[in-house]
Amino acid sequence: MTSLEQNLVIDGPEGRTISAEANSATPPRAGLERMARRRFQNPKPFRSGSWWYIQVRRDEFSNGKLTRKNVWQKLAPATMPDREVRKVAAELLRPLNQGLENIGSATNFSHYVENTFIPIALCKMAKSTQHRYAGVIKNYLKPAFGKLMLRDLTPMTVDRYFAGLAGSELSQESLDKIRDVLASVITRAIRHGLLVKNPMEGLELPRAKHVTPRAKPFIYPEQFEKLLRLIPEPYASAVYVAVFTGLRVSELAALKWGDIHEDSITIDERFCRGDWGAPKSDASNATIGVNRAVIERMHRLKLLTVEVKAGRAIRKYRVVKSDGPDDLVFQGVKDGRPIRDNLILSRYLKPAGRKLGLPFVNWRCLRTSHATWLKMAGADPKDIQGQMRHSRIATTMEIYTQFVPESQRRAVDKLTGLATTTVQ
Repeated sequence: MTSLEQNLVIDGPEGRTISAEANSATPPRAGLERMARRRFQNPKPFRSGSWWYIQVRRDEFSNGKLTRKNVWQKLAPATMPDREVRKVAAELLRPLNQGLENIGSATNFSHYVENTFIPIALCKMAKSTQHRYAGVIKNYLKPAFGKLMLRDLTPMTVDRYFAGLAGSELSQESLDKIRDVLASVITRAIRHGLLVKNPMEGLELPRAKHVTPRAKPFIYPEQFEKLLRLIPEPYASAVYVAVFTGLRVSELAALKWGDIHEDSITIDERFCRGDWGAPKSDASNATIGVNRAVIERMHRLKLLTVEVKAGRAIRKYRVVKSDGPDDLVFQGVKDGRPIRDNLILSRYLKPAGRKLGLPFVNWRCLRTSHATWLKMAGADPKDIQGQMRHSRIATTMEIYTQFVPESQRRAVDKLTGLATTTVQ
């Protein structure tokens, strides 16, 4: 008897259990393959009470050990003919006998997410993405699938879950995010050899509650001028540069003096809450044209000194501690570290917006306003796409560039004037 055979304990019909030791709840693929090979299963259906059953061997994880158990599988009502019951049994056993169901598919969903997906996949994403994924996993996926094994995530299980969300208050954007996170987990499980088929293929989300997507908020230039007066330096300059360049706040925080040119800036890095990295996409890594007034406002920061209350005392700090090519343009007032976007948003930008009756103002709103102002100025759509650094023009025109009634009226007036000239 081999050492593997000694680890297998087969009980009689009463116990119906076969167990095998495993090093961890999610053993490596090599360890899974060392388990005893599955035999071809062709059990005879039997009646018990008012149902047909078969007895099948399945792999499961229990208390950190991989076990092989004999379980009763319900097939059909006892009134179904024996021949039809055998067809149902053959279809049920096909994934097991043809290797379409891996041993690793017995891994518990929660255990896989906590011990494999988060340490291997999630840690490679941006910090903001990690927080969003962690929230979706905690609030939606674990409560729904936490007690299931990976093999239990069938197309029917997934479809039923998303169908149940149709009556919830979740927006279409939230449903999309839940789908994306679940798809990411399942894709990794397939990559790790724990699943063969992807149950997310062909998934259809519930219909959107709104036929057309809700417009993204933006502010008009005259509103922005009032907003800027309510924000102190150096944060007012950061907001000014954000709206007139269209930079994402993570790119604004990573902007260095070496990236500032005479009439342009280069975006080649991002910083978000302790996480340094490359811009969002290849298209985002680019040099864009900037008005001279924006360049001058950034250089003016080198001459500024701000006063900060410290109890009863008032301390003075230079806004720019050092201005070498590798030094940041927007530095923390006290220590020169990278700015914190959430602090500026909650302490200065949001309160100023609320005073003006614009509670929707945030960093994303400034970027949307930049694209919309370019449209109002008559810029070509391809030029707007280049300035926004989008890979696809559909993103620029359908998401960021917003409808402006005044701009439409001007276009109609020009059209009317053109028609009048033609008639004359």
